Amino acid sequence: MTILRQPTRAGVRDAAAKVAAIVPPSPLFVMEIEGVRVAFKAECLQPMGAFKLRGAWHRLTAIETDLRSQGVVAFSSGNHAQGVAWAAKRLGMPALIVMPSDAPKAKREGTLALGAEVVTYDRATESREKIAAALAAARGAVLVPSFDDPWVIEGQGSAGIEAAAQMQTTGLGAPTRVVVPCGGGGLAAGLALALPDAGVTVVEPEGWDDMRRSLEAGWIEEVGDSPPPTACDALQTKRVSDLTFHVLSRRGATGVAVSEAEIRTAQRWAAERLRLVVEPGGAVALAALLAGRVALEPGMLVLLSGGNVDLAAYGRVLAETP
Repeated sequence: MTILRQPTRAGVRDAAAKVAAIVPPSPLFVMEIEGVRVAFKAECLQPMGAFKLRGAWHRLTAIETDLRSQGVVAFSSGNHAQGVAWAAKRLGMPALIVMPSDAPKAKREGTLALGAEVVTYDRATESREKIAAALAAARGAVLVPSFDDPWVIEGQGSAGIEAAAQMQTTGLGAPTRVVVPCGGGGLAAGLALALPDAGVTVVEPEGWDDMRRSLEAGWIEEVGDSPPPTACDALQTKRVSDLTFHVLSRRGATGVAVSEAEIRTAQRWAAERLRLVVEPGGAVALAALLAGRVALEPGMLVLLSGGNVDLAAYGRVLAETP
């Protein structure tokens, strides 16, 4: 897509004000791990179960009033879909979402329940971007990408503005290190803008760690042709965008990858210690911390980015013997 402008910290602050006017701050949980107090931002407790409503609200409210009747088109495996559907419903706008045919049932049903129309595609053989672009053009609708959009990035960064204020209130001081799940990098890039004095570590599932490899290489590396299966449906992005990559690269962000077993361990830990339901993709940052792939340090902020689980699969994770 053509980028008309770059995301900015001022834009993040504007987005934070917009989001604060419609939903309360998501809770911040503080736990001591090996003598270090760590802050966990529970975006899994947002009204539609993930941080994605932030970027969706900032983007949709930026659409000119006389264009809103033609609606929006988005593509997503579920969380961005629900975020856009949630925002569109509040604004009285039509929303069409292009979702993979293997998207979790709970996410598809959640999107439909919010009033959006859903079109499915085969993620192995079809391009969601091309399908969505064609549908948007045919309808005269605004295309709302899940991460390759300056308003979306700024909106996701509003979580960092909230978290920084909450950490100050709880006596933790300013964030010094942010550990964040990464698919296309919209949340990570937004947090990098929101918290310019904090280091940023992105976390991805093994085999899908293209942002990590891209940051190490200095240019964008795509996911290979035959990536391994992963429970992290929300993080199955085969190529990050120039926009998110350049924000993170300029900030000196680093990346790590975690295994499927480490992700399941993190889901159980979140349930046992924080009493939180966290989906696989939302648990990868916690997994990196628990597995020792990210060193503990004072001022650490960990994002729990989503909680839209398939109940049957989640039950199996909880029942698994470590």
